[in-house]
Formats: sequence, structure tokens, C-alpha cells
Amino acid sequence: MIEPIFTNDAIVFGILMTSLGFVFYTEKIKTGFWHKFYKIVPGLFMAYFIPALFTTFRIISPEWETENAAGEVVKNSSQLYFVSSRFLLPAALVLMTLSIDLKAIFNLGSKALIMFFTGTVGVIIGGPIAILLISIFSPETVGGSDFDAVWRGLSTLAGSWIGGGANQTAMLEIYKYNPAKYGGMVIVDIVVANIWMAILLIGIGKKKKINKWLKADNSAIEELKEKVIKFTQKVKRNPSLTDLMVMLAIAFGTVGFGHFSASYLSAFFSDIVSSLTSQTWRNIFSFLDSEFFWLISISTIIAIILSFTKAKNYEGAGASKLGSVFIYILVATIGMKMDLNQAFENPGLMVIGIVWMTIHALLLIIVAKIIRAPYFFLAVGSQANVGGAASAPIVAQAFHPSLASVGVLLAVFGYAIGTVGAIACTILMELASTL
Repeated sequence: MIEPIFTNDAIVFGILMTSLGFVFYTEKIKTGFWHKFYKIVPGLFMAYFIPALFTTFRIISPEWETENAAGEVVKNSSQLYFVSSRFLLPAALVLMTLSIDLKAIFNLGSKALIMFFTGTVGVIIGGPIAILLISIFSPETVGGSDFDAVWRGLSTLAGSWIGGGANQTAMLEIYKYNPAKYGGMVIVDIVVANIWMAILLIGIGKKKKINKWLKADNSAIEELKEKVIKFTQKVKRNPSLTDLMVMLAIAFGTVGFGHFSASYLSAFFSDIVSSLTSQTWRNIFSFLDSEFFWLISISTIIAIILSFTKAKNYEGAGASKLGSVFIYILVATIGMKMDLNQAFENPGLMVIGIVWMTIHALLLIIVAKIIRAPYFFLAVGSQANVGGAASAPIVAQAFHPSLASVGVLLAVFGYAIGTVGAIACTILMELASTL
């Protein structure tokens, strides 16, 4: 990890904000090159991709190593993603959920859940199929013995791609993959998951054509969007300084309470989970001791409660727009984590990850075609599995800010089934590796 040109987070944040400003400014140009460019490439994708380029060319970096005066290697990291995911993301979810119409969300029907579970099944069967396919051409890539067995390492990917970080850690604990080789799996996780997210973002720019090909019934989503738009127009006003300060108070007051509650709840459930006699059950419920899980859950629940109060009217003062600002900052910091050079560090494992994700994607497309599910359900159902609570709302709000909460609700559900699904996937991968 070579030291980048800029390591000061204040400077890096300035670079990220400048890149976001560039994207928004050029996206609004209605003539010439940029107008044609953004007809093909969505602005949200560029907000993600430009920071990735900066990282790839070592202008900035999420992590790097330096050597101190004693000759010791010191690992350094940027705190921007942590701040964005732990402070700005839950604040954005609060602001975007204030105007939620819970009844209309439920009226979206069963297709959202069907596509979510399809994504889960795609990950469960994708791993073993990838192992079988790669073993034909390169058996050593999927080999290994004892705790160096590749299937053990891939179990951590299954945990991450169905649930999240807590589930990934649980799988590492269950199957005891060699910690010295675990970093290679993390790289595959980051690179493949982010490439897939980039593809989904590009697809959003072509959602009308995709929905037409899927013969999708998009009426429930459009109805929800229209209801939110009409409500926004009804309560719309020029935001005063008081409005802005109250909205920030609601958002970050909730985030503060979320952190406070999450610390106690995670400790409480950690004691309960650790007291379980069965190792299997301890790992299945390991997500309950994740502070991030409780932070997102509590923030969303409070926001839903507030949506039944007069706080809902702050949508007219631009609550969801303010939330979108925070989301785009998060997008930039996620893009910053993507180093395209890493794709070439372990090509064998990377191919497994790409084949695995391709199977996940193909299954989603086939089921979406069969049940005529809109691209929204395909994209969000996938990200609720693969990306979790950090990226599912990003993809959802790209369709409309009012839809961000759909991504959150599905992602939280993913945490709950992540370890069980990953164990099922790992059993199949172990069998596939012995054939």
C-alpha cells in the first residue's frame, strides 16, 4: 500500500467535494459533450467513479503504509468513510424517511421480497457453481487444504454478500480460514462488489429501456413517487435558517441517540449471544452485537415514527435534498475505497468472484423477467444482499429519495439471514471443491 500524494483527510475531503461539485455542475449543462455524456453515464456513477480513479492513481487512498523513525511499518487509514457511514448515512436515512408513506411502501407488493430472496439464492448457489466452473480450467485456484482451503475463505464472501461485515466476521470465526490469506478475500469482496454496484448505477440511467424489456409493471413505484411529489408540492416552502437547523437537529439528534442506544444494545445482545451453548447459534445471531446494525435500525425506526408527526412537513423545506447531500458524500467515500489495481493482484480469486457475481446477476434477471419485476426491485434487492445498509439506500434513492427506506428495510433483513445463508452456501462450496 504505497503512500498516496494526499493523506490529510481535510485535503482529501476537499478533493471529494470538488469532484462532486464538478459532477453536478456538468450534469446540468444542457448542450454539447456533457449533455450527451450524461445521457449514457448517470451522474451518480461518476460521483462514485471519479474518487475511484483518484485512489487507483494513488492521489488519495483509504489505507496506506508508512515507515517510522525506528524502521517499523505503520498502517494508516482515512476516517472519511467511517464518518460518512456512521454519521452522515443514518442522518440521511432520517431526513429521507420523514416523508415516508408506510402504507404505500407495503403496497409495493411481494415483488420486492421475491427479488431480495432471489438475490440471496443467487449468492448461495453462485459460490459452488463458480468453484465447479473454475475447477475445470484451474483446479489449483479452488484448492487448498485444511485452514488454507479456498472454500473456507470464500465463506467470508458469502457472509458479506448476503448480510454484511458482522456476518463476514462470523464466517471467518466459524470456518477458521487462514488469517494471513484473509486479506485476499477482502480485496475480492471490495473489487467485485463495487464493480457490480457500478453496473447497477449505470443501469439506472437506462431503467426505462430495461423495464420495457422486462415488461415490468412499474405502477406501484410510480404511484409512490407521485404521492411524495404531491405532498412535497403541498408543503413546499423556501427553507429558513431555522428550518435547516431544526432538520439538522432532528437528523443528528437521532443519530446521537442511535449511537447511544446501539452501544448498549450491542453489548446487551453480545452477552446473550456469547452465553448460548451452541457455537452455531452464536454465529447465526452474531449480527445482534453489531453496533452498526443497531444504529441503522434505530435511526430508521425513529424516522418512521417521526413520519407520523408534523416533522413530516420538513420535506417541504428540503429534508430529502439535504439527506441526498449526505448520501452523495457517502458515495464518494465508497468510491474512494475502490482501487482498480487490486483487480490484478490475485486474478484467480478475482475470476471466482466475478463468475459468482455473474450467476447472482443472471438469476435476478431471469426471475425479474418471469415475474415482470421493475429494475428498481432487481437493483435494490441485489444491493440489499451484496452491499448491505451502506449501499442499498444509495441505489434506492437514485430512483427517488422517497425510496431510500425500501433499501434500508431490505438490507436490515439481510443482516438477519446473512449467516444462515452463508453457512448453506459454504456447505455447498465444500462439496463442490471435493468433486
